[in-house]
Amino acid sequence: MSEPVTERDLGAAADDVLVSLVQRGDQRAFRHLVQRHHERVRRLLFAIFRDEHLVEDLAQEVFIKAYEALSSFRFESSFYTWLYRIAVNKGRDEMRRRKLRRFFSLQQLDDGARAELEARMAEKPADIDANDLVSLGLRMLPDHHREVVIMKDLQGFSYEEIAEILHIEVGTVKSRLSRARTALKQILGPMLDKDTA
Repeated sequence: MSEPVTERDLGAAADDVLVSLVQRGDQRAFRHLVQRHHERVRRLLFAIFRDEHLVEDLAQEVFIKAYEALSSFRFESSFYTWLYRIAVNKGRDEMRRRKLRRFFSLQQLDDGARAELEARMAEKPADIDANDLVSLGLRMLPDHHREVVIMKDLQGFSYEEIAEILHIEVGTVKSRLSRARTALKQILGPMLDKDTA
């Protein structure tokens, strides 16, 4: 008969070991996976949304989805790559939901009110800081460009890891990243010029 797994053992165990334990019904192992990866998932989502409450809600949803799908995890990639893919997809879903909501709310305005709202949204508030500017710029990028910038420049993933997470070729990652950085410079350039003027 084997010894019971202690909390100390769980804390030191590799992700794959913890996943195997969860798949065999050890709920404590999942708690350790959450503790280990929560902050990185939260940072990814915060880089996109910059809203603490929304980020916490989304991170919780990411881990709920991961827990529900963990029985089908086949160890073909690392647990974190798999989890990060879930977080990226959750971020995409939320961005689509927000764009759709904004589209319908703009459609309900008359032309004068819509023009005024769009003009206000185009103005840069005087007290916005560099991080907020970057976040604003990121939100203006298409999803496939925003994701690679966040993963490479903010999260520090390698090209190979990004390719695995997004199920694309390394060359595609590099191409998207180059285009995304160029687009970000074009978006942020006029705002940064205002600051230096």
